[in-house]
Amino acid sequence: MTDSIQNELDCLRIASRHGGGEKRIEAQHAKGKLTARERVDLLLDQGSFEEIGAFVTHRCTNFNMGDQTIPGDGVVTGTGTIEGRSVAVFSQDFTVFGGSLSEEYAKKIARLMDIAMKLGIPVIGLNDSGGARIQEGVVSLAGYSSLFLRNTKASGVIPQISAIMGPCAGGAVYSPALTDFVFMVDGTSYMHITGPDVVKAVTHEEVTSEELGGASVHASVSGTSHFTCADDAECLAKIRRLLSFLPLNNAEDPPRLLSDDSVDRREESLNTFIPESANQPYDMKSVIEKIVDDGDFFEVQPDYAGNILVGFARMAGRSIGLVANQPTNMAGVLDSNASEKAARFIRFCDAFHIPIVTFEDVPGFLPGTDQEHGGIIRRGAKLLYAYCEATVPKLTVITRKAYGGAYCVMSSQSTGGDWNVAWPSAEIAVMGAAGAAKVIFRREISADADPVAKEKEKIEEYEKKFANPFDAARRGFIDEVIEPADTRRLIIRALELYSTKRESSPAKKHGSIPL
Repeated sequence: MTDSIQNELDCLRIASRHGGGEKRIEAQHAKGKLTARERVDLLLDQGSFEEIGAFVTHRCTNFNMGDQTIPGDGVVTGTGTIEGRSVAVFSQDFTVFGGSLSEEYAKKIARLMDIAMKLGIPVIGLNDSGGARIQEGVVSLAGYSSLFLRNTKASGVIPQISAIMGPCAGGAVYSPALTDFVFMVDGTSYMHITGPDVVKAVTHEEVTSEELGGASVHASVSGTSHFTCADDAECLAKIRRLLSFLPLNNAEDPPRLLSDDSVDRREESLNTFIPESANQPYDMKSVIEKIVDDGDFFEVQPDYAGNILVGFARMAGRSIGLVANQPTNMAGVLDSNASEKAARFIRFCDAFHIPIVTFEDVPGFLPGTDQEHGGIIRRGAKLLYAYCEATVPKLTVITRKAYGGAYCVMSSQSTGGDWNVAWPSAEIAVMGAAGAAKVIFRREISADADPVAKEKEKIEEYEKKFANPFDAARRGFIDEVIEPADTRRLIIRALELYSTKRESSPAKKHGSIPL
């Protein structure tokens, strides 16, 4: 190689690494944000990044853009490793044209996604962009479209993770929305379809980007985001942790790690954990933490639809997906948001061979005109569909209430549950004793000289028959009534037994989930 070529190469590399220049890098830091390359370096194992397309520049000549070219064109793309496992990553550089997407920029990401599909490795997108590059017009919009198509084709084949680490607006939001998990950084990131100025012009609302689509909004109100982080460093660390539970692709099993937590460990506290009163709440997250390896539960969407818990953990080192009703929030009742939250999580687990363990304490679906008019039938059916569709091992533990249609929905044996057990405190019935007694014994109660006493007597009669798991066990709908302290050991045995499960769906292009 001649000296002149080497010098040119060195200059291009320096220009690419410096992005929009020192002043813009300083401005990025002043906002509490890392640069695109700093983020990649922090995300990946040290020294593992191999860049692709570092010298690419845009081809636009409109509006004097021909005089403004920077190698890399505003996005850093390449491959590397996380805990020794290969991943593909792109990182949008806000210091270059505000991170706006051009035709060539989109081609870089598209090529990276194509490579990821060929290699069967996850794609991680670090988003920090002002949107489509206005100077390029329709070609930038076509670039977004090409990414949406790839997001869709990659869905269920390789894990796709998006981190929103700055602005993400307009059509740009749909690529992250099509991915499996969305991370946001509190105070420095936002997502919205239309900005505050457009909202004001059309609806006359005065709203900021933070109020419209900040991290807290998408974490607790819209449900678009799965994880909220304090800063860039925490966001990247959480992505690394999430990936530790996931396989590289849908042809692999999730990684299995060594654990010092005994597979035979008994948790005696669970024998007295359920309150004597059926109306008294308890924390289902504590139940989960007492059972999984080292108490380590990685919760997904912790701030959204808190009446249901979803997340990842390990048992005997094996990755599992957990779905659980949460009695401390709305008594663990199912509503539209909880149903959709759990359904999406279940379908992800099923796509990537992650067994699903369900802890059930559900009094039913949330009543009311808001829920009925808001589509609880259709939206609740998504959860039922997801459980029925899933072919991974499905293990269910009923800890207390399992009433009505909600019992059916939460991976009951009749909807395909593989291993269904109950604690002695379980109540499996069409409805609660008070409501059931009023229906069944209505005439007897109303005709009695002391209807209050009669009602109490009939409630106790119903409780004796159904406020326990034994009728369901006698009929074979429960495989076993287990001692709560043994729950960990028995789940681990069932996971091992069902690790060889093979089940396929009828031949079809795809089902028609009630979207």
